[in-house]
Amino acid sequence: MLFDVSRGELADTFGEHRLATLPAAAFPPLAAGTEGARLLQTVGAPTGTLLLREPAADEDGRLPLVRDVVDPEDFEGAPPEAGGWPVVGWLLNAHLALDPDGGTVYAVDPDEETVRALHTDVSSLVRVTARFQRLLEEFAFGDEEDEEAGFVRLEREVERVRRETSDVDPLPFRDDETVWAVVGEEIAMGQRFAGDSPGARSLYG
Repeated sequence: MLFDVSRGELADTFGEHRLATLPAAAFPPLAAGTEGARLLQTVGAPTGTLLLREPAADEDGRLPLVRDVVDPEDFEGAPPEAGGWPVVGWLLNAHLALDPDGGTVYAVDPDEETVRALHTDVSSLVRVTARFQRLLEEFAFGDEEDEEAGFVRLEREVERVRRETSDVDPLPFRDDETVWAVVGEEIAMGQRFAGDSPGARSLYG
């Protein structure tokens, strides 16, 4: 794993009730024991910006596969085996699929009809999710600073997430078109703050 992420650390930050996990039975049998799947089962990710996929409510209780939600043969950059990957989450406008063999997390964009590697492994997905979610919930515009200075400080925090992530995993922010790059830009513009967060109260009253 690229990043050291733990259930305890996330629970201390967000609370146990804010952490979503996926049961082992939701994964295809050959995927359930992989490192990435185990991380989603035991550590999980904070809810909010990232949504983990709910397993199907039918009798098998499995996550959908990529071929259940899109036709990957029509998608640019889709590996031949992409159709069999489990869809583990949703971010912005993209399905997130886990390649069990390599451990890479892919963004499957139904609008752009693209399949792009987004994270080298699941620990990177959890790390970026936690960093941005914490920023959204804790950032506050200072009472003594003007709005412009606050946005400069916010942009600096977003850039720090990008830089520190890219030093270890270049995929999430490899260009301005990745879903995380778009999310980061929206945060820097003052969007995505929940109504009860310090940032939202400062901006919207």
